[in-house]
Amino acid sequence: MLGAAFTLTFAPFNLWYLALILMPSTLLMLAKLAQHKRGLFWPAWWFGLGYFGVGISWVHVSIAQFGGIPLIASLALMLLLCGYLALFPALTFYLLQRFFKLPQWPLALPLLWLFTEYCRANFLTGFPWLSIGYSQTNSILSEWMPIVGEIGLSALLILASASLAIGLMQKRYYLAALPILTLLVSSMSLQHVAWTSPNKETRSVALIQGNIEQSMRWQPELDQITIDKYLALTEPFWGYDLIIWPEAAIPKLEIMSTEVLQYIDNKATAAGSGFVTGVVDYNINSKVAYNSLISMGIDKSINSEPYRYQHNKRFSKHHLLPIGEFVPFENLLRPLAPIFDLPMSSFTRGDYVQSNLIVGNTQLSPAICFEIAFPKQVSANISAQSDAIITVSNDAWFGDSHGPHQHLQIAQARAKEFGLPVLRATNNGVTAVIDHQGNISHQIEQFTDAVLHADIRLTDGATPYQTLSDIPIWVFASVLFAIAIFIKRTD
Repeated sequence: MLGAAFTLTFAPFNLWYLALILMPSTLLMLAKLAQHKRGLFWPAWWFGLGYFGVGISWVHVSIAQFGGIPLIASLALMLLLCGYLALFPALTFYLLQRFFKLPQWPLALPLLWLFTEYCRANFLTGFPWLSIGYSQTNSILSEWMPIVGEIGLSALLILASASLAIGLMQKRYYLAALPILTLLVSSMSLQHVAWTSPNKETRSVALIQGNIEQSMRWQPELDQITIDKYLALTEPFWGYDLIIWPEAAIPKLEIMSTEVLQYIDNKATAAGSGFVTGVVDYNINSKVAYNSLISMGIDKSINSEPYRYQHNKRFSKHHLLPIGEFVPFENLLRPLAPIFDLPMSSFTRGDYVQSNLIVGNTQLSPAICFEIAFPKQVSANISAQSDAIITVSNDAWFGDSHGPHQHLQIAQARAKEFGLPVLRATNNGVTAVIDHQGNISHQIEQFTDAVLHADIRLTDGATPYQTLSDIPIWVFASVLFAIAIFIKRTD
């Protein structure tokens, strides 16, 4: 129940304060089990199963609706995924109990948590969704994100929660209160620190939300309907600095769409607009496919050129989604069920680091869909010249679930970490503009054909997290861990 209740701390519920109750309560429960010589692996695993089972229940929407497999099989796949993810908190508390006594938990747990969360974010391509720091995106504690990032805030929450739990258990109330009070007071003080600040430059942006049903995608007879719809929605906004269509908005392969793309390029150039769209690039000769973003229209860069197929003004997705965009062990899995043979599930990775998209006189650092959940990759593609982060997605896979809202919350965290505005264009929501402080400044309703048009302010400066990445929190957690080991040896 404690694990399942954590879902309420994330979007769209945003009851962030519950995390300050649920996490200490969970640790207190596990500490009492450890005190009675009970193993913690399975209790922590059951906690994780509830945490992920409810928190990412939206995954089942795509499996059930588009996977083409019976309900019982889709539930089994969902249970398998959540059971796998639950192994990471189980490993954390197994190691904690195996090597440390209860008084050492607050010192040892932050590094162990960082280690297992790092493994979860990287092993088998990684799935860092529902990291607990995201629960604080709209709380006062988010002021730590520009310094230590979301994962660093997770470690600080774990430190404060463990201190509270162990302090209460041992009736050492100063130990219980000090870390959480320090975290709260320091967060309030950080409200007055501006790591980046808006400058005088603005950009007019139009984010086009076509609201194309997932069942219509990749049906050739419906391609023109989709293109006409996007062009009609865009028509009043030619002349805006930036016009952005979402992930794979062009419903045909790029090589088959050159005529319409050249038309859009000419239209945008004549209007003085920069234009970005998602498109699938399949090279017939090499048999390689990329999930791409391409930019067209006006271009103030030195090597500006009109659109042509395979021009260099593009970004290819690096962090692909398992099953949806590539199938591990595909020779074995593809024949088993339709879910392993979805359209467009054989993409090739783009480079980890790619150039920003230059759109007019604006440099955009891109992240396609799932990639926005990987701060180190986002950081690697931000340069000193980056004006904003652009993230595009098609969340129609997940229906009217809390998945798209969690996705938006993750984008908010990236804005907070790097002190840059984030432009989020989606097929059916949640399309939004996020300012450099992580606040949603503009948003349009889900499941509507709509255009979000707004002016954004560019920024000057850089956050500590943009400069130092995860180094400070790893150093801090390692020092605490070393102290725990020293205490353990002197006991």
